[in-house]
Amino acid sequence: MSMSHLYGRREEEEEGVEVESFEVTDWDLANEFNPDRRRYRQTKEQATYGIWAEKDSDEDERPSFGGKKTKDYTVPVNFVSGGLRKTAAEEEEQEKGEAGSDDSDDGPSAPPPSRSTAPKKLQMGNFRSNLSQRFAGNIQSGKGIGSWEKHTKGIGQKLLQKMGYQPGKGLGKNAQGIINPIEAKVRKGKGAVGAYGNERTQQSLQDFPVVDSEEEEEKEFQKELGQWRKDPAGPGIKKKPKYSYRTVDELKAKGKLTGRSTATSAGELAQVKVIDMTGREQKVYYSYSHLSNKHSVPDEAPPSMSTQDQKASGFALPELEHNLQLLIDLTEQDILQSARRLTHEKDIVVSLSHEKRALQSRLDAEQDAIQRMEAVLALVERFPSEDMAPGEGPTLQECAQIFESLQTDYYEEYKTMGLAELAVAVVHPLLKQKLCSWVPLKDNSYCLEDIGQWRAILESRDLHSSAPDSNMDPYHRLLWEVWIPVMRSCVSSWQPRIVEPMVDCVDVWAPLLPLWILDHLLEQLILPRLQREVDNWNPLTDTVPIHSWIHPWLPLLRSRLEPLYPPIRSKLSNALQRWHPSDASARLILQPWKDVFTPGAWEAFMVKNIIPKLALCLEELVINPHQQQMEPFHWVMDWEGMLSPSSLVSLLDKNFFTKWLQVLCSWLSNSPNYDEITKWYLGWKSTFSDVLLSQPLIKEKFNEALDIMNRAVSSGIGGYMQPGARENIAYLTQTERRKDFQYEAMQERREAENVAHRGASAGVPTNFKDLIQTKAEENNIVFMPLVAKRYEGKQLYTFGRIVIYIDRGVVFVQGEKTWVPTSLQSLIDMAK
Repeated sequence: MSMSHLYGRREEEEEGVEVESFEVTDWDLANEFNPDRRRYRQTKEQATYGIWAEKDSDEDERPSFGGKKTKDYTVPVNFVSGGLRKTAAEEEEQEKGEAGSDDSDDGPSAPPPSRSTAPKKLQMGNFRSNLSQRFAGNIQSGKGIGSWEKHTKGIGQKLLQKMGYQPGKGLGKNAQGIINPIEAKVRKGKGAVGAYGNERTQQSLQDFPVVDSEEEEEKEFQKELGQWRKDPAGPGIKKKPKYSYRTVDELKAKGKLTGRSTATSAGELAQVKVIDMTGREQKVYYSYSHLSNKHSVPDEAPPSMSTQDQKASGFALPELEHNLQLLIDLTEQDILQSARRLTHEKDIVVSLSHEKRALQSRLDAEQDAIQRMEAVLALVERFPSEDMAPGEGPTLQECAQIFESLQTDYYEEYKTMGLAELAVAVVHPLLKQKLCSWVPLKDNSYCLEDIGQWRAILESRDLHSSAPDSNMDPYHRLLWEVWIPVMRSCVSSWQPRIVEPMVDCVDVWAPLLPLWILDHLLEQLILPRLQREVDNWNPLTDTVPIHSWIHPWLPLLRSRLEPLYPPIRSKLSNALQRWHPSDASARLILQPWKDVFTPGAWEAFMVKNIIPKLALCLEELVINPHQQQMEPFHWVMDWEGMLSPSSLVSLLDKNFFTKWLQVLCSWLSNSPNYDEITKWYLGWKSTFSDVLLSQPLIKEKFNEALDIMNRAVSSGIGGYMQPGARENIAYLTQTERRKDFQYEAMQERREAENVAHRGASAGVPTNFKDLIQTKAEENNIVFMPLVAKRYEGKQLYTFGRIVIYIDRGVVFVQGEKTWVPTSLQSLIDMAK
């Protein structure tokens, strides 16, 4: 089967064999974009077997896919109009015009295909295009616009005139549009846009003179196309010879580029003849540089074969050309070598000039250093030496001035040469001679200014000594070897009970002493003297209280005095064995130590030595409403500030309130005078301070007394009832309860203010544990972690006497069998 119907061509028979022609002809190119060309659809057999399908004689009449019906030949014949037929003379003129336009093109164009070989639809398309060309060609530019409206009503011209159009002017409000109508330019064939060159008309070039990018591309294409054409002048015409000149700068630039690509020198190897046999043909190079540049892009295009033939025919002297080229190459190499040598010499001159400047600056620096060293040597020679007689050398003040000048004017030499060490040999003898007659306890500020001046000169802020060693700072060595021996002899003869002179002396010198020297003075010299004095102290025989000569050392010694406290407490405890609460001297001796001892040690000391004596005193107290002795009770209450509130409350609960409530009950059972009972109750309550009255246990005991009086009044115990007693007792109860309520409200207000102030100063707690810590501090409850105690990986804490742990913002309290979650307020109530 043939596939020629797909290209609109006929089959060709050659020697009886069916041949398929797949060549693309001019007719195919002309009708490629023709929408009216005839198209065929393949049959099922053609689609299956391709060119091996059997050819059917009535192939054109066979129905195609898509449901189209076969052609009905029974209907009458319809004739299609072919348009206006031109005369023979007009067709000849048109063909001549087309032939002339074809000759004016750059290349020969193929003749248009005959209309007889194209389908009918394509023939009609050509006719329409010729007809449109004729109509468009008859319209003259700017004339005859709308002349065809004489055959119509002329509505278009009327509408334009109503809108302000004037014939001969452009369209638009300001007549900015084009004047002439758009011209149509008929394309020669049926190819794509631009297939036959530029299609712009003369009018478009006038209205839009800007050159399109397509025109530029066309020019570039024509220019490149012309490079491949043969020379139209022919080989017989001689051309003028072209000469190429190179300046020295260009030659140097080329030499630099070739020098980057190869490192071969221009010596003997540059003149060696090299034969290259690596390619198809044998090539001869005159140097290694030519060989290395065989793959590089040449500066000029190689001469063509025709040019070589012309040279060979006109000037065929290869030996002379070779010699001339060799001379040119050698000359270029000499020029390049000279340029490189000149550049090298210039670089040497620049480097030598830099080296000269560096050496000169170094020489100047060395000369300046020599001069400075001579000046330093002159200052050092002013210090006293062994050859000088006593009294001839400079004084301590003059030595200080010399060191100051060395530091300010010659600081580098002072540091590098370690001139500060001269103080050990120069200043020490002078300062030791001056301090040999110093008594620190009498004149503690003697030589203080001199030592302060030498501290500013000698002390190094980079070196921090912590013990006497070889790397000690000069100032520290000065104090260690000169000042400490004087203080050691002074402390050895010092009486610790005369404390003020020594404390004043240490306070005055402390700002000038290094930390390790001050610690040595306090721990190794003063503290042993205090320990020996404490061992010799007897509280029963010594008239001077121990706190008067121990407490002044607290700001200086602080925790270093802790070893002195156990023997002091032991001796005080021994002295209090025969003490009676009526002796107020014990309280005066112990009161200064309350804030010195730790709270635990103080509480243990009170429980062991004071509270038993006070308990005996309260047991001996006789409560007699008619004749009361208040001195024993006052002896106990004088210790209120010394004892903790809990200890004092426990003491009163066990030894006082039991007897006091019994006396009240017995009094109420014997027809009492309630006015006297009221005065007696208020009198005892007035002996308690507000701090004790705020304690829950004390408050509970006094409320219990009120309840006993109310029950006695309401039950009528004793037979006779005093008139108005019930009202008086009720009023007393109400008044006391109101006072308690007001006092509690005032306390809560103060606590709230303290909490607000503490919260403003300390900030909001960051987590739940900090909140519990804050609440514990507000309520005086101990909150601390238990060491090495955990439950399911959670840390256990003690909140008062309660064991708790915290998990995800919830407090769990240890119950009988399990852990129970609780609120923070309930936890505080349980801890109280």
